Amino acid sequence: MQIEKSDKIYVAGHRGLVGSAIVRSLNKKGYQNVIGRTHAELNLLEQQDVRDFFEKERPDVVVLAAAKVGGINANNTTPAEFAYENMQIQCNVIKCCHDYKVKKLLFLGSTCIYPKMAPQPIPEDALLTGPLEVTNEAYAIAKISGLEMCRFFKKQYGDNFISCMPTNLYGPHDNYELQGSHVMPAMIRKFHEAKVTNAKTVELWGTGTPLREFLYVDDMSDACVFLLENYDGEQHVNIGTGKEVTIKELAETVKRVVGFEGELVWNKDMPDGTPRKLTDVTKLHNLGFTHKVELEEGIELAYQWFKDNVDTARM
Repeated sequence: MQIEKSDKIYVAGHRGLVGSAIVRSLNKKGYQNVIGRTHAELNLLEQQDVRDFFEKERPDVVVLAAAKVGGINANNTTPAEFAYENMQIQCNVIKCCHDYKVKKLLFLGSTCIYPKMAPQPIPEDALLTGPLEVTNEAYAIAKISGLEMCRFFKKQYGDNFISCMPTNLYGPHDNYELQGSHVMPAMIRKFHEAKVTNAKTVELWGTGTPLREFLYVDDMSDACVFLLENYDGEQHVNIGTGKEVTIKELAETVKRVVGFEGELVWNKDMPDGTPRKLTDVTKLHNLGFTHKVELEEGIELAYQWFKDNVDTARM
């Protein structure tokens, strides 16, 4: 069943990095009946609240982009909350999508679902073939549960539930709170503040050697809308660039874009995380979608947004 421009589309997590980008992409493609709810308006952890929302609004299409997310430190120190909150959100929303017969659900996972030592680049069928990276195990297990639940509902009931696995994302509305943020926004904030205060050095975690892939969030959201319009398969789809850089190369690029002229100091007592994590995006490319924004341009766009919104960004 094709989605229509007139469909009511509920984007769960519409204010976050991912959800806000998906709203932008939907509006850009002519979908004007897009709705969202803030956490204050709808607590997705509360089953009855979610059911009441679906009973009242009856969305035609749902994008599940709401999640408790964070970097290595947040995942390491609060794994119980990461597991519980993400699984609770997913159970509540996915079951309501079935009960209220939405025509399509897109569930967003994360590439941390793949084994720590997965083959590189990581194909979709690497899922559940080995142990996970311990520093984000709780979040990964929750996300695996969500995408498998979508698959089970599709298999048992024929529900049109699809899943995608975006790589590391960055861009407008990112989280710049240093204790809970991911590597890109943390670097942007650290280098910006060092530049403003004329600091001599910036300290970063680890050795700088891990390889990572980064995707500008509006490319990710365009891919999500593309999948809503063109994909009904059972297997999840990787969303990424298929390109990687070392954390050290990333730091040098962010440093250059921000204009910080001091020195980098690597705290090698802190964890690196997974040594390499590159997605195999062959499936997405074969479907007909490729990213547009390359890394340095994306960092420039992200930094400009940060400067324009430094007083209201999540800090």
